[in-house]
Amino acid sequence: MELMNALVALLNYVVVPGLAYGAQLALGALGVTLIYGILRFSNFAHGDTMAFGTMATILATWGLQAAGVTFGVLPTALLALPVGILGTALFVLGTDRAVYRFYRTQKAAPVILVIVSMGVMFVMNGVVRFIIGVDDIGFADGARYLVNARDFRDWSGLDEGLVIRVPQVITLATAAVAVALLFWFLNRTRTGKSMRAFSDNEDLALLSGINPEKVVAVTWIIVAALATTAGVLYGLDKSFKAFTYFQLLLPIFAAAIVGGLGSPLGAIAGGFLIAFSEVTLTYPWKKVLGYLAPEGWEPEGLVQLLSTDYKFAVSFAILVLVLLFRPTGLFRGQSV
Repeated sequence: MELMNALVALLNYVVVPGLAYGAQLALGALGVTLIYGILRFSNFAHGDTMAFGTMATILATWGLQAAGVTFGVLPTALLALPVGILGTALFVLGTDRAVYRFYRTQKAAPVILVIVSMGVMFVMNGVVRFIIGVDDIGFADGARYLVNARDFRDWSGLDEGLVIRVPQVITLATAAVAVALLFWFLNRTRTGKSMRAFSDNEDLALLSGINPEKVVAVTWIIVAALATTAGVLYGLDKSFKAFTYFQLLLPIFAAAIVGGLGSPLGAIAGGFLIAFSEVTLTYPWKKVLGYLAPEGWEPEGLVQLLSTDYKFAVSFAILVLVLLFRPTGLFRGQSV
C-alpha cells in the first residue's frame, strides 16, 4: 500500500508535470532547431514569439467568450489557437521582410543575425507587455481536472490522491499531433522535402530550382505555429506572463542544443531531458521517501536538492556540460 502511495505521489509531482513541461519545451525547441537548420542562425526572439502568439490567442479567447462562445469542457483557447497562429505568422513574416531579409541578401554572418534577433526580441517583448500588460493572466476555462484527488482516493482506498489536470492531457495530445504533422510534412510533402534539401545543401538546392523565399516563408509559418502552440499550452498549464516566456528561452535553447541543433528528433529528446532534470532536481522528495522509508526513518527535511528558484540554473548547467563534452548534442546536429 505504501509503495502505491509513493508511486501516486511520484506521478503527481514528477512524472505527469515532467511530461507536460517536456512536451512544451520540445515544441519550443523544434522551432529553434528549424530556424537554425534552415535559416542558419540562432533565433533569440523565439521565446517572445511564443509570448506574442499566446497574447494573440488570449485576446481571441476573450473575444469568443464575450460573444458567448466556449468549447465546453475544453479551454476556449483551443478554438482561438488558429487565430493566434495566423496573427503570429503574419507578424514573423513581416519581421522577416522588414529585418532579416536585408541581412540574408547581404550574406551576413550568422553572428550578425543572432545580434539582430536579440534586437527583435526586445521589441517583441515590449510590444507584448504594452498590449496585454505585465500581470499573470489565467485563461484556462472549461473542466479543470480529468482525475481529481478525492475521487481517486475513494476509488483506490489509497491515502495519496492522483491528480491529472485537463491542460496536462491537452498538452500531451496536442504536442503529439503537432509533432506527427511536422514530421509528415517534412518527409511526405514536396515543400517539406524542399526544406530538407535546402537545409542539407543550400547551393545544390538552388541549382535544383528550389525557391529560397518560399522555403524561408514556410519555415517562418511553421515556426509561428509551433511557438504559438507551445506558448498557449504552457499558459494553459500554468499562466501567462510576458516575462516568463523570455526566461523560457534558456531551457528551450538548452533542449535544442542538448538534442543537437538542426535535429528535430534531438529537439524532442532534449525537451524531455531538460524538463525531467529540472523537475527531479527541484522536487522535495520528503513525501515519496516518507512512504517508502521504514517506520521511524522518515526524513525530517524536504530532501530537495535545489530550490525551485534555481530551476533555470539546471538548464544552464546541462547546457554547459553538453557544450564542453558533446557540443554536437545527442543526435549530432543532424539536418532537418
